[in-house]
Amino acid sequence: MNIHDDDIDKSSAPLMEHLIELRQRLMWAIGGFFVAFLFCFFFAKQLFNLLVIPFQWATGWAGLDPTKVDLIYTAPQEFFFTQIKLGMFGGLILAFPLIAAQLYKFVAPGLYKNERGAFLPFLIASPILFLIGGALVYFFFTPMVMWFFLSMQQVGPDEEIQISLLPRVSEYLGLIMTLIFSFGLVFQLPVVTSLMARVGLLTSAGLADKRKYAIVIAFVVAAVLTPPDPVSQIGLALPTILLYEISIFLARRIEKKRAEAEAARAKAEADAAAQAAVEGQT
Repeated sequence: MNIHDDDIDKSSAPLMEHLIELRQRLMWAIGGFFVAFLFCFFFAKQLFNLLVIPFQWATGWAGLDPTKVDLIYTAPQEFFFTQIKLGMFGGLILAFPLIAAQLYKFVAPGLYKNERGAFLPFLIASPILFLIGGALVYFFFTPMVMWFFLSMQQVGPDEEIQISLLPRVSEYLGLIMTLIFSFGLVFQLPVVTSLMARVGLLTSAGLADKRKYAIVIAFVVAAVLTPPDPVSQIGLALPTILLYEISIFLARRIEKKRAEAEAARAKAEADAAAQAAVEGQT
């Protein structure tokens, strides 16, 4: 065996170790998701009833009886597959901390200590911001959207044609999941921009200069991600613009801290050079 073969063997050993560790991390992540999926699927009906509560609030706002909320399914297998979707969606949310932890454990050994310290807060902030976005959807925007749709009904003795809203279970769950995903994704904006500002890909001045384009993009993204009603579109666009302003503020703080650290390092180097010059003269 020559020297070149020895180099190949030495380089392949760490690669195999990384692949083995990656497989282990993936098994933990998939196993955690599977357990969370089974848990959510077992309680799928209770979880679905919990998701119907905003619909009941909207029914009360529309002046109707909130205890008489009916949803239907038009195919024998529809509600079963709806429960599977709900189990997968809930399982992914429950298992996300475990998945994120496995990702961090796999990446952390290749990072410097200061890089790990910078990456960990964003890893914690990401699920918190997602939950804040989901809570905003549950407690405010879903009732507002359903109230908007309920206001289009034609009910009462004065109406010649009775038109009532009877949502399908799959469509209602799809609406809730779309809104939660959209708001949760948008609420990651400060995390993404802060990470990019930390590595120097974005600046606060650049973000501020692009503000007018960001406002237009916010409304376009809201129109794509949300149902075609003005309530949910404006409701997503306005928090996006607010989060963009928060991102500019965070980028300025990161730049300020970086400038202070560089000034302190430059001062320490200057002091060390001055001390060395004094010792050289003596």
